[in-house]
Amino acid sequence: MNEELNYLQINKELWNEKTKHHVSSPFYDTDGFLNGRSSLKDIELGLLGDVSGKKILHLQCHFGQDTLSLARLGAKVTGVDFSEEAISEARELNERLKLDARFICCDIYSLPDNLDEQFDIVFTSYGTIGWLPDMKRWAQVISKFLKPGGAFVFVEFHPVVWMFNSDFNAVEYAYFNKEAIVETLTGTYADRNAPIEKQEIGWNHDLSEVLQNLIDAGLTIRSFKEFDHSPYNCFRSMVETEASKFYIKGLEGKLPLVYALCASK
Repeated sequence: MNEELNYLQINKELWNEKTKHHVSSPFYDTDGFLNGRSSLKDIELGLLGDVSGKKILHLQCHFGQDTLSLARLGAKVTGVDFSEEAISEARELNERLKLDARFICCDIYSLPDNLDEQFDIVFTSYGTIGWLPDMKRWAQVISKFLKPGGAFVFVEFHPVVWMFNSDFNAVEYAYFNKEAIVETLTGTYADRNAPIEKQEIGWNHDLSEVLQNLIDAGLTIRSFKEFDHSPYNCFRSMVETEASKFYIKGLEGKLPLVYALCASK
C-alpha cells in the first residue's frame, strides 16, 4: 500500500505541474478549443459513433478537452482525473463554455468510492494506462461502471512505442510488464522546454495483459485495430507525411504507434 501511495503522489505532483504548462501550450491550443475546435481525433470518433444523448464516463480526462468535446456533441459526460490542477482547469473550461459536464477528482482505482452509477460508454485514450500498475483492477472498474450492453472505447499508444528510449534509436525497456519504470522527466510532450524536472513512475502493459483482463472482467472485444501513425505530434523526431498522421522519423510505417478497441458488456 505504501508503494501505491508513493506512485500516486509522485505522479500526481508531476501532472499538477504539467497541467500548468499544458493549458497555455500550442499543443493543446486552448484558445482554439474555446472557439469551437474539437479535440477528438478520427480514430476515437469512428469507435464512439453518435454520442448524442449518451451517458459517458471519461477516465483520466486531464484538463477536460475531450470530455467537453463529447459534451458539445450532445453527450452527458463525467470526466475523472487525479490531478487537482487538471480538474480545476476542466471545471473552469466547462463554466466558460456553459456546458454541463461533471468532473470528479480521484484516481481510477478509488472511483468506486466516489461514484455509484452506470454509463452507456466508458472512454479513455492516449497515454493513460501507463500510469496504472494493475490492469485487473482497471478492467474491473470499467466493467463496474458500464451498463449491460454498454461499450468501452479505448485508444492508446502501442506498448512497442514504450520499449524505445526517447530518441527512438535503441530498445531500452521490456515489452512485457515486468516492473515499474522510474525516471526523471524534463519538459513535457506538449512543451519540450517547459521548466519541469520531476520523477515519474510508469508501467508498460503488453496487449495480452490489456485484452485478457478486459475479457476476465466480463467484456467482449468487438473490434481491435493497430495503427502505424499517431494523430499527435507527441514524441521526439516525428514527421507528418499526411495531415494529422505523425510517424517516427526513419521508422515511418515500420512501428505500431497506436491501437484502438471497442468492447461490450
